[in-house]
Parts: sequence; C-alpha cells; structure tokens
Amino acid sequence: MRRILALCLPWLPAERRARHAPQPEPLVLVANERGRQVIRATCAAAAAEGLHPGLALADARAVLPGVRVAPHDPAGDAACLDWLADGATRWSPMVAAAPPHGLLIDISGCAHLFGGEASLIADVITRLERLGFSARHAIASTPAAAMALARFGATRVADLPLAALSELEPVQIALRRAGLKRVGEVAALPRAAVAARFGEALLAALDALTESAPQPLDPRLPVAEIVAQQRFPQPIATTDAVRVALEKLLLRCAVQLGARGQGGRLFALALYRADGHVAQIRVETAEPQRDAAVLLRLFDERIAALNDPLDPGFGYDLVRLAVPVTQPQDETQLGLEGGQLAETQLAELVDRLAARLGRSRIRRLARADTHIPEKASFDLPFAASAPSAWPTPAPGEPPDRPIRLFDPPQPIEVLAEVPDGPPRRFRWRARVHDVTAHEGPERIAAEWWRRKDGAGLTRDYWRVEAADGRRYWLFRHGLYDRETGAPRWYLHGLFA
Repeated sequence: MRRILALCLPWLPAERRARHAPQPEPLVLVANERGRQVIRATCAAAAAEGLHPGLALADARAVLPGVRVAPHDPAGDAACLDWLADGATRWSPMVAAAPPHGLLIDISGCAHLFGGEASLIADVITRLERLGFSARHAIASTPAAAMALARFGATRVADLPLAALSELEPVQIALRRAGLKRVGEVAALPRAAVAARFGEALLAALDALTESAPQPLDPRLPVAEIVAQQRFPQPIATTDAVRVALEKLLLRCAVQLGARGQGGRLFALALYRADGHVAQIRVETAEPQRDAAVLLRLFDERIAALNDPLDPGFGYDLVRLAVPVTQPQDETQLGLEGGQLAETQLAELVDRLAARLGRSRIRRLARADTHIPEKASFDLPFAASAPSAWPTPAPGEPPDRPIRLFDPPQPIEVLAEVPDGPPRRFRWRARVHDVTAHEGPERIAAEWWRRKDGAGLTRDYWRVEAADGRRYWLFRHGLYDRETGAPRWYLHGLFA
C-alpha cells in the first residue's frame, strides 16, 4: 500500500519572515486588493486572536490595535516551499510541493531506513522545527487524502469538513442546505445523486479523498533507478571528506551500471547540509560512462568551475549520488590501431570541457534537411546531438561545397560572354580576378513557400578557379529575363 506523508505548514509566510527579519507577534501579511489592504497570511498568535486571511486590515486593527503588519510575498513563499521540498528528498526521492503551504512525501518502502514511520515523522518534524517552521502531518494512501487530513487536523477522511471537498462557498452552502456537514455523509449518498445535484467535479474530489481513485505524485526531481548514498553520524565539513565520499558512491554506482550493461549520461550529486540547505551538482557526459576515475575528474572540474563555491556551513550529514539518465554500454576492446581509444579520448575531452565551461558551450554541427547552402547546418550542444553523416566527394574530386561561407554573400561585379553564361572575370574587394576554369551551373531554387509569395530568386552556382590558383564559389541571383532583367552576382564561399 502506498504511504503518502503530507506536511501542512499553515504559518509558513510569517515563519519565513521571522527567520530573516524577526518581528514581535502578532503579525499579519497584507496585500492591496481593490484599493484596500487585505490580510493574506497570519502567524499563530494573530490567528488565535481571530484574525484570518481575507479580513480587511482596518477590521483587523479594530479587533487587535497592536497587530504588526508586513507585505505579503507569495513568490518568496513559493521559493521557500521549493527549498523545503529539496531538503525533504533526504527522506524519499518522491517529493512534491503542494502550494501554497504543503509538502507531499511518498515514504512507501523508505520508513524502515529510519526505524519505522514514527521515527521518520519525528525526524521530519524535529528538522522543520530547527528551521523555524511548525507543521501538521498525516499519512494516507493518496496525496489528496493525506494533505486534507494534515490541513484540517483530522484522523479519518469521513470526519473532514466540507471545505475539504471544495473551496467554493456556493458549493459548501448547497451541501449544508442539503443537511450535510462532513465528507463521510457525502460519501454515503448514491454517486448518481451527488453527480446530478452537485456536478462531476465534486464527485472527483470525493474519490480523491476517499482513496477510491489512483493519484500519481509528480516529484520535483526525476526518480533514478540507480542511487547510492552515505549518511554521517557527524557532519563532514571539508572538501577532501566530500571527495572521498563521492569516490565511494561513484564506485558503487559503477558496479550497478556494469551489472546492467549500462552507462550513465547524467550524474546528480546532492549534498545535504545540517541546516536544511541542499547543494546540487550535475555532470553530463557525451557518451555513456561508468568509469569512476573519469567521473571523479569531471566532478572535480565541475566543482572548480562553480561561480558560488561550496559552503559546507555546519557540515553535510548526507551525500547522495543518483544516475537518472542511463544508456546501454557494451564492453569494448581496443583495436591494434587504437581507433576506439581515440574516440574515447575525444568523448572524455568534451566531458571535461563541458564540466568546466558549461554544457551549452561545447557544440557540434548537425545537418539540416534543406538544399539552401546557408541553412544546411546548425549547431547543437555536443552531448545532446549525435554525429551527422556528411557527404564526402568521390576520390580525386573537389568538394561540392566550400569550407568557408560568407554571411551574407558578398556582392561582386562579373563579366560574362552572355547573360546566362559562366563568369570570365569578376571584381571582388577592388581586385580583378580572371577565371581560368569553371564548373557549373548548379541551380538551387528558393523554398516553394517563398516563390509562391513572389519572393526568393533562383541561384545558379559556379565553382571557378582564378589565375592566382584560388577557387571561389559564385552564384548569379535570378534567372535572366524570367525572374529579373538584371541578375546580380555574389561570392558565397571560398574553397581551401
């Protein structure tokens, strides 16, 4: 059976502010709404005095004149909730934030690692209290049921109030007029009658609470099949200690990858600090990799290139290494000529450069499905693209395309015997070049959607050799007397 642990942090906005800028209680957080200030969140002391979200600040001051006021910051609260969710992955990789003030943790199969569910929950609540947050908890088999139980402080789904089914006031009023007060009373009614009177949305919410419909939990981080971790009774606070722990974890992951005949393409290291902060370092490889020594060097490069160096603070009490992306990797034997070794060294070089400079900085060219020369290739990150099969000329023949293209093509003046004939002489950069040999034309038409709109002209390309021995790639833009009366010439590239 699934076991979902829900944590409701009802005073998160006020407690988050108290961690950074302590203020005397009672405290309310307000926002402008239609020209007036309205309470969006309160602390526990203000709630005990009867202040609640939705109440106007003027009415709140009439009830409690000495109340403290601060601006509401929903973006900061969301970021804090995500930060707490990252820290909660120490108990389970299946963690999701449940805005505005909740966390969901799938502890199925994880509780025994902490001495049982009671010990795990005690550890969770204790760590949250150390961070300055108070929480209510509940466990159920679905996320909706667990969060509702934690939010309303109930022990059974049947005892939940009607607000757990719908936040809409008209729906709650209609349920009360029907004589219903609890979720269990609604669940006891015939489903057809509930759907006919209150709609399918209420029926779906009822199924989610009564755990009769399966509900997936969308975790913040991808769940990896290969994970290795190490806990420390005393937190470690030196880079050397972290490196030793990482080396051990890499070896353990390498053994698991080798048993599966796989290699990793993404390695995610998480360093859990004693104060709740989680430092995450990711290393991506161009090819499947499971060599612990190579991966350790990549992590060294990645850590050395961090803009914000690792700050152990009071030390790390948990180090976890996950391999969320894997690919098949067969054992290879090097040939006598060392060809496979050269390919391996290239991949290792790319990985080291990517770890130091960033994955997007190391790129390779890929072919595009187009006949337009300047659009025939584009660059992609090296690790995200496979090598392209580029056409090669026949033995003894020159290449069809030059190595260097000008962007944009450079205009030239051309002298030809006839308007549609090959170039005999051209002027480029104030210098005249006599053509001693030519080959062409290669006709390349514009894209059909551009020709349909009357835009785009046909190009006639010529490979020419000048008297100085250099080879050029020229084209005449437009067909004479069919597309234009005066075609223009351009130099598009240079052959080696």
